[in-house]
Formats: sequence, structure tokens, C-alpha cells
Amino acid sequence: MSMSKLIKILCMNNNNTVKRILIVGYGNIGKRHSDIIKGLYPEIAIAVLRQSECNSIENCFVSIDEAIEFNPNMAIIANPSSLHIDIAMVLAKNSIHLLIEKPISNCTSNIQDLIDICVKKKVELKVAYNLRFLPCLQLFRNLIKQGKVGKVKTIQATVGQYLPDWRPKSDYRATVSAQKKLGGGVLLELSHEIDYIQWIFGKVKCVTAIVSRQSDLDIDVDDTASLLMEIDGPMENKSIIASLNMDFIRHDTTRNCYAIGDKGTLSWDGVNGMVQYCPVESNSFEVLYSNQMNRNYTYEQEIQAFIELIAGKDNTLQTSGVEGLRVVEVVEAARKSYSEKIFVNIQ
Repeated sequence: MSMSKLIKILCMNNNNTVKRILIVGYGNIGKRHSDIIKGLYPEIAIAVLRQSECNSIENCFVSIDEAIEFNPNMAIIANPSSLHIDIAMVLAKNSIHLLIEKPISNCTSNIQDLIDICVKKKVELKVAYNLRFLPCLQLFRNLIKQGKVGKVKTIQATVGQYLPDWRPKSDYRATVSAQKKLGGGVLLELSHEIDYIQWIFGKVKCVTAIVSRQSDLDIDVDDTASLLMEIDGPMENKSIIASLNMDFIRHDTTRNCYAIGDKGTLSWDGVNGMVQYCPVESNSFEVLYSNQMNRNYTYEQEIQAFIELIAGKDNTLQTSGVEGLRVVEVVEAARKSYSEKIFVNIQ
């Protein structure tokens, strides 16, 4: 009996325990995932699948067939989003659980096919929108659900950071963020906002947008976007109007959201880890929570949650494949809205 067949038999006898993880792509985010896994789970074997040469990377493959022979229980797909679906399809057909870096893809094509294959093969599929693991954002969501601001009428969200400052040790022009062919651009790279808005407030059902390249940055993608969205509110509520501004050009790094209701305004500051509340009878905000987590915290939490999901623990926090598809639908609707100068309804 070959070694690969023996490994597969042993794995089948305990298929709820993650013993081997495949990381697809080994750029900044792939390396981060690898380092975190080594720190949290030193007993788990890690292999890397990448297109270019492996150089000195341990357990590295350039062939998908070799990677499958490694027999991973799960894979973290961290290559450019334009390449996500093709590799995910192959892995899902081999019953390998999938944690896919955001966005799930750069377009909606074949995402539903991947979801269907995962259901058929009983493969767990989640999208790595790690902001959901921030305690401050979880509190913000819980307070909204508990009626802290009453009926939410409108939402104002902003996110922006100067692209060359994202990865100071890298040439921004060579990054995924800067290249259309790799799935870059502000709408996809900052799609965390579209995910958490729908997670907290409901599904976006209509979009109008302006999407443009406003800066002199050496990129071939949009660096600025403004979206005006209509969101399905709760049964007792009217639709919620949401505005979202996104950019790669501001030097004062910003990530915030204001939920304005008939009882007051709740604000979330993702940069400083803060939640504040201003009741209607006041003109000032009260700090309800302030705790800035370390940079790796949310990545650690999402990896732990996914491994526990494979082991059988419930996990409704992480973004599902269907939710990930919904994000990309909003992105495509925004682009269509701007190119055709129309409001776009989302089914």
C-alpha cells in the first residue's frame, strides 16, 4: 500500500480532526495564515500550493495533483480572487473544506456552482471576512438588534486608507489591490463593508453608485467608490437607506459606521475599536466600548472557528458561501449602475 493511500485511510477514520492544512497562495495573507496556524496548532501539518517557484518554502507544491496527494482536511485559499473559484472547485470535489479569503471571487460566475458542489460533497465553505470577529463590531451589531437606536432609518459608512501605506514593505503597484486582472480595486478589496452592512442590517436590494479612479496612483482599478443602497429592513421597519464611501487615497486611515434611528445614533470606529452612542435627547456621544485588538486577533479567531466547525461545533458567525456571493452581487450591481447610469435591483 502506498503512503498516500495509508494517509487517506487514517484520515477517513477521524475526518473531523484537522491534521493537514493546504494554503493556496503565499503572499502577505497566505504567510500570515501560515504563521498563525503554526502558533496556534503546532501539531497540524501545513503545505503550500502556489503558481511560482517554491524556493525555500517547506512542503510546497506547484501542482494541484501533488497538493491533493498531501491529503489536506481543509484549505485556505489566499491567492488572487480572480483565481479562487477554479482551484476551490477542484478541492471541493476532493472533499476538502474551504476557507476562502475575501472576496469569494472577483465576479459572480460559477460561485453558485461552487456552493452546490460543497453542499453535495458535505464540504464546509466560509469566506474570510474577519471583521466579524472584532468584539467592537459584534457589540455594535448586538446593540442594533436589541433596539438601542430604535428603528434604523439610515446608515452612513466610510472606509479609506492610502494604498501605498497598506503594505509598506511591498511595491503597491505589484499587489493584488492595484491590478484588475487579479481582482483588485476598491470595491472588492474593501468589500468587508458590504459584508458587515448586510450581516447587521439586512440584504441590499437596490444600488446606485459612482465608481472611479480619482488619484494619480499607478493602478488600473477603481480607487474610489460611493454607493447609495436600499436595504430590506425588519418586517416592522421601512427600507433602510445606506451610504457607503470607499477609497484608496485618504491618508487618515478611516473605518466607521453610523446607524441613525428614532432613538439615537450608534457609531462604530473600526480603527480604534470603539462603539459610541448618542441618544436623541443629547448632542454628545457616550463611549460604550473601547478596545483596540492586536492585528492578528481576528485572523486567529476565524481560523479557530473554522477548525471547530469542521469538528462539529456550530458556526453562524463566519460568512457563508451564499453571503459571500451576495457581496459580489452588490459589487457587480454598483459597477453596472455607474457604467449604465441606472439604479440596479438585486434579486
